[in-house]
Amino acid sequence: MGDINWPEITEKLPFEKGAEEKEKRKELWKSVDVNDNGYASLAEITKGVRDVLQIPEVFDCVPAINRAFHHARKISKKESEHGDDYIEFCEFRIFLYMLRQFFEYYQAFDRLDTEDDGRINKEEFTASAVKDSLEKWVGPIDDLEAEFDKIDVNGGGQILFSEFVDWALEKNLDIEDDDD
Repeated sequence: MGDINWPEITEKLPFEKGAEEKEKRKELWKSVDVNDNGYASLAEITKGVRDVLQIPEVFDCVPAINRAFHHARKISKKESEHGDDYIEFCEFRIFLYMLRQFFEYYQAFDRLDTEDDGRINKEEFTASAVKDSLEKWVGPIDDLEAEFDKIDVNGGGQILFSEFVDWALEKNLDIEDDDD
């Protein structure tokens, strides 16, 4: 993945509370909500990440964008008249926050996915070189094989990104080289 400029990414994702950050979000939203109808689809949001935010590293992590979009809808307290296929401005801050978080999770996932096939098998997860990194990110893990089985919720023998995100959220995963 190369070197990631974490401060630049965080700066371009104005998710903090406060008047200044809210104004930045409003300006971003105007550019993302191209139809000016008050809501944006996943396709509009993805296009906005590419064209408006201009963060190529994040745009290249489509699973993180997708998961952040759906997670923002899922945890929103507002009932949407447009359903779960759109987010509104009131959910945009949550989306930006989750995008930053899930991009970090994607970096961790990608480091473990040494076969570069979009999933982590048991051999990748239990490799001796991985244990130290995992424990830096989430704390002590007594049994890597048991942890793998816990993460592999669907029992498919592979950890998918969605399963990894659920685990990372539960463990409060934090990779060592980001800026938080």
